[in-house]
Amino acid sequence: MNQISNFFFETYQNRETYLIILEAIAFVFGIASVVFAKKENILVYPTGLVATIITVYIFLHDELLGDMMLNFYYSVMSIYGWWNWSRKKEDKYVVPISRTNNKEKAIGFLMFLITMVVTYFVYKAYGTTIDSSNYIDIFTSGVFFTAMWFMANKKLENWTLWIFADLITVPLYAYRGWGMFSLQYLIFTILAIQGYLAWKKSLNKQTVTV
Repeated sequence: MNQISNFFFETYQNRETYLIILEAIAFVFGIASVVFAKKENILVYPTGLVATIITVYIFLHDELLGDMMLNFYYSVMSIYGWWNWSRKKEDKYVVPISRTNNKEKAIGFLMFLITMVVTYFVYKAYGTTIDSSNYIDIFTSGVFFTAMWFMANKKLENWTLWIFADLITVPLYAYRGWGMFSLQYLIFTILAIQGYLAWKKSLNKQTVTV
């Protein structure tokens, strides 16, 4: 039990109090955002914005540039997603849950590659020594980038990408000593599985109705 408590609290002993409070706030709002996403609730975006803006600051402070860039992108994409999910025509929402077509899959893969390249060169530009954990970070940045775009357009496959990248991020953040964020991504993984099942059920209902 002591080992578990040490994992979550030892790294925070010499950390500024305000950073711990900010991380806790981001933790709560991040979880809330995924819960709202699972329910296809527009509140996914305002709650997500609170979490991502705070996280951008924390990662910038700790010079985790890949994670910082990713959360900055989350913030921008949350604004787009908020607008896109809100659009209505004749009192009906314009963007329903759907699957990606071949063109969207190709765009998603291109975004994945571009994100990895950009993240790599950002590390280089800041003179950061890139170790194995940074390469994992670069890879997951590409996956998360694409997942966020798919979510903003209500594509079912966004959940598959979240699950995949979340599972990688849990041990990555644990390795870096981010106990709270590691736990958060473990919860994200569980919620993403539930989100996939909920959206798939909703999509099947749409198909039957049509």
